[in-house]
Amino acid sequence: MKTRKLMAPTAVLMATALLAACGGGDSGGGDGGSGGEDGGDTTLTFWHNSTTGPGKEYWDETAQMFEDETGVKVEIQSIQNEDMDGKLQTALNSGDAPDVFMARGGGKLADIVEAGQVLDLTGLIDEDVEAAVSGTLNAFTIDGKPYGMPTSVLPGGIYYNETMFEEAGIEGTPETIADLEDAVAKLKEIGIDPIALGGKAAWPAAHWYYFFALRSCSQDVMESAAESMSFDDPCWTEAAEALNDFAATEPFNEGFLTTDAQGSAASSAGLIANDLAAMELMGAWNPGVIADLTPEKQPKEDLGWFPFPAVEGGEGDPTAMMGGVDGYSCWAQAPAEECASFLNFFMSQERQEAYAEAFVTLPASQEAQGVVTDPALLDVLEAYNEAAYVQVWLDTLFGQNVGNALNAGVVEMLAGNGSPDGVIKAVSDAAAKE
Repeated sequence: MKTRKLMAPTAVLMATALLAACGGGDSGGGDGGSGGEDGGDTTLTFWHNSTTGPGKEYWDETAQMFEDETGVKVEIQSIQNEDMDGKLQTALNSGDAPDVFMARGGGKLADIVEAGQVLDLTGLIDEDVEAAVSGTLNAFTIDGKPYGMPTSVLPGGIYYNETMFEEAGIEGTPETIADLEDAVAKLKEIGIDPIALGGKAAWPAAHWYYFFALRSCSQDVMESAAESMSFDDPCWTEAAEALNDFAATEPFNEGFLTTDAQGSAASSAGLIANDLAAMELMGAWNPGVIADLTPEKQPKEDLGWFPFPAVEGGEGDPTAMMGGVDGYSCWAQAPAEECASFLNFFMSQERQEAYAEAFVTLPASQEAQGVVTDPALLDVLEAYNEAAYVQVWLDTLFGQNVGNALNAGVVEMLAGNGSPDGVIKAVSDAAAKE
């Protein structure tokens, strides 16, 4: 595979990368002790977001294998994805954080690096692991120092039910927003909810704005905003207006603002898994989430994927993609050698192949990518290879405060309580406070 530029704040992160989580025990990770070369009595606390199914089983198995090999015990707490950011930030601020926790790079990682809450991994990453992840490691590099280990690369796009598209008479996949609106109309005609959206957590709804902005704004504007936190270019407002117009066609499932994104048959992923909606905009973790919510707990055979369509008059490159890199960091007070050893352990080719199969996703290690066989994910890889550039998720790009304000502003607009101008005002006001 080719490598692509993953855009993020220039002063913080300009990564070359292959492309959405994460309380500890009764004591913080720093209390785990130092057990010596063989691990001794050291215990690492570890937070991840796989609460059920093969993903949870993968981490349980990996932790046990690591303990068997090193003597270092790993105490796991799995947390629902939508609860992760808040719980983790509270734990970090209280000084009682897990030793190992999920990280996604960008402004969010930069914020906790600046606060001195994450371990500098310089000199602690095995050479063979560094070679296998290649430039993807740069997604967790701040001011030239690595602060995390990538586990998966996650470009976004629209997953769709191929059977439903055929039944609705939709030929091919939408290449423009006009095509997408036509597909929405055809699906409605046969009584199918066109698009599943789990807006309860805000970020899935905001992703629609991110992609409209990606197609409306040029790469230069995206880079400038990452540096200046300025949203004066008209394309930002035009993207919000375009989304508002699209939402007026009522493409989303009823009650989308109170629908969860993952975790149950009633979630947006569950609607796709159980043939109750035709499309969902998500990252490359979605095939695994959907598979776990099907009645058979198996990958969905008629699940397809296509890139987000072009926006008429937009200045963004129609081949550009948006996504992120999932990975894990160590708390600043964690036992450094043992924590880094655990990161290196789960990045072996064997463990990365098992990770890709368990989560039905794209592994960060290039050595492990040969196990990817899911047709939808192979389509993602093909589009990725043709992408002009890859833009990191906007809430990750801009950091927690500005990102949350952006997400909330988009939800307000989609709920009919805000406006396109209101989205830009919300994010600009938050940026002014940084």
